[in-house]
Amino acid sequence: MKADFIATLTYRTTEQGGRKIPAKSGYRPQVKFDFDEMQTSGQQTFIGRELVFPGETVDAEVRIIADDYFASKLIEGMEFEFREGATVIGTGKIKTIVNDKLKKINASDNVFPS
Repeated sequence: MKADFIATLTYRTTEQGGRKIPAKSGYRPQVKFDFDEMQTSGQQTFIGRELVFPGETVDAEVRIIADDYFASKLIEGMEFEFREGATVIGTGKIKTIVNDKLKKINASDNVFPS
């Protein structure tokens, strides 16, 4: 898999509405960025481990299906949600954009909270 970006992912606990079972590397939830209603499938390949349990944080390579749709729209530090249907099961923050076509041309246009 060629990653589109590297992100830090934080899975919600089961009590917070997250998964009841661990996610396996290669898991493909929906990814939702705040600036757009469009969601896309985002395959998560965990770095240095095979499973992530509810409540844990992990770095992962993420490959999104709709990379053409999100061309020139993403910046490092941008936050996103990942979901199973309408249920938010975790949040992520882009650390490094690997796919140059996704990088926002003028990243100073938007300021995202840390």
